[in-house]
Amino acid sequence: MRASSRPRYIFAVLATAVLCAWAIPVRADLPALIPRAVLFGNPEKTLPAISPNGKMLAYLAPSNGVLSIWVRTIGANDDRVVATDPLRPIRNVQWQPDSKHVLYEQDKGGNENFHVFQTDIATKSTRDLTPFGDKVRSDIENVDPRYPAQILISSNKRDPQVFDIYRVDVRTGTAKVDTRNPGAIAGWAEDNQLNVRAAVQSNADGSSELLVRNTIHAPWRTLLKASPDDTVAPVAFSPNNESLYVASSIGANASRLLEYDLRTGKNSVIASDPTYDVGAPFIDPKSRKLAAVSFERDRTEWQILDPSYKVDFTALQSLHAGDIGFDGATPDGRQLIVSYVVDNGPVSFYSYDRATKQGHLLFVNRPGLLTYTLAHMQPIQFAAGDGLPIHGYLTLPVGLDPKNLPMVLFVHGGPWGRDSWGYSSFPQWLANRGYAVLQVNFRGSTGYGKAFLNAGNRQWAGTMHQDLLDAKAWAVAQGYADPKRVAIMGGSYGGYATLAGVAFSPDAFAAGVDIVGPSNLNTLLASIPPYWSTARATFKLRMGDTTEFLNSQSPLFKADQIKVPLLIGQGANDPRVNRRESDQIVAAVRKNAKPVEYIVFPDEGHGFARPENNRRFNAAVEAFLGKYLGGRVEPAAPDESVTAYEH
Repeated sequence: MRASSRPRYIFAVLATAVLCAWAIPVRADLPALIPRAVLFGNPEKTLPAISPNGKMLAYLAPSNGVLSIWVRTIGANDDRVVATDPLRPIRNVQWQPDSKHVLYEQDKGGNENFHVFQTDIATKSTRDLTPFGDKVRSDIENVDPRYPAQILISSNKRDPQVFDIYRVDVRTGTAKVDTRNPGAIAGWAEDNQLNVRAAVQSNADGSSELLVRNTIHAPWRTLLKASPDDTVAPVAFSPNNESLYVASSIGANASRLLEYDLRTGKNSVIASDPTYDVGAPFIDPKSRKLAAVSFERDRTEWQILDPSYKVDFTALQSLHAGDIGFDGATPDGRQLIVSYVVDNGPVSFYSYDRATKQGHLLFVNRPGLLTYTLAHMQPIQFAAGDGLPIHGYLTLPVGLDPKNLPMVLFVHGGPWGRDSWGYSSFPQWLANRGYAVLQVNFRGSTGYGKAFLNAGNRQWAGTMHQDLLDAKAWAVAQGYADPKRVAIMGGSYGGYATLAGVAFSPDAFAAGVDIVGPSNLNTLLASIPPYWSTARATFKLRMGDTTEFLNSQSPLFKADQIKVPLLIGQGANDPRVNRRESDQIVAAVRKNAKPVEYIVFPDEGHGFARPENNRRFNAAVEAFLGKYLGGRVEPAAPDESVTAYEH
């Protein structure tokens, strides 16, 4: 981790805004409305990837309105489309080691049964490297430029419940089983010779084990065990393949970066923080040494591990004021692709030369935003009712007095994820329409250590829900929010939180917007994809493990308490939150003659990947919120009708 069922709410949006007694007055000094097409349409260009030979750039950009793969020669203006899918955007790309082909993953209609495709950039010929069937999922596991003839992919071809590793000859397309999953492996890691030598095993009691082997012919052995309360994950092998870098919370509250000697089993701490989990490392592609590691606190910060990179970080920080991300590099480590995230503007992508210490702007992903006034996102912290510190972000509308505003409590998905600082279309859109936007990393969110994560166990409708109510109370007490004009909105777990918010606390919110959220936790678990089998123990640990308890946490069984207007969006092909989750809550609310608007997109899965569907749904959301909270509304365009998708 990103609707109205009645057309009159879409095509009469100006009227609906006027109907609200609290409608924001029309003022010439307010920032211009940012069009939904700018916020939710295709990015102009995004996700650049430099070729291994350093001569080509691949990136994603629209072609005939659909996000596709483009390439260009660095220093030239020969940009051209090499791969496209007319039915669905391509959202990832990486180079094959020969610099003559690109690789990407693509599913059908949001079913998440991805296949791995290879495109020849000269001929634009594309072939499926994983033609294993429509019900099989395959993902790129590892591509190493030092092994140009082969890549590793993971696939559940043999067993729908688990993923084996296949070694694919990219010249012939031949795929052979490299490492067979014994039945409980949830993830793999490869050494610097492209050999699978580490794995995480999920046990039935929710614990996990980090397995390693000395060679591909040696037996697996347990390097360390993690209790159900702890986390452990392999990060990378040391340059000589004799040590393994591991992210683990064993022996500490927050996950630390450790180095384990595979011969002795001894470990040493490389980087740690008492409160925040260690984040992604940047590994020098040539030496394979750890160059730096990130910690996501209120913002992303980097700890330099290799002293030779100090001057580079100084140069990178002077190049742009945003938070730094590393998005690729040439195998010799000289050319880096760096992204910069800010809160009030588009993402900027730069190429950076380590030899000259010079950077060059490649592009910004949404240049249309540069002509509009965007809001700042400020980190906030408050104490929950039981005293637990809760972090989050507040985005306030520009041009309005930040007092007694209508507010949207925007809840992240997962729930085992977190909100982050930086540009996001949803809070910027809502703030531009006049709403305060509060994003809360409630207990159970990741990134804040295991005590905070585990505090959310079995608390979906308990203290996790209460944290959201406490967040609203905080915003009201600070004077930001009008308590009578607060809506709750979110996707996936955020959709569940929306349904729980209006069902378990029927007087807390003025309206709710649920996007692909589950309503019955028992039917949710019964319908999850088979390849989530290794995560079932985690679901039971964190959600609950009996039918009775899960029913008590399910909004469906409190639907008779829902009395505020609801708007629900669903993808028909969603493999995670089955359409039934939305169908059943809609039926229950309508049975009680309460207002619910329901939109189902037949060509979407878990969330809406197609920009045109995002715009349609968000036009309906905007009219809905305008009616019940009084924010500004951009009239719906003719192509933003959802009439055909209403249920």
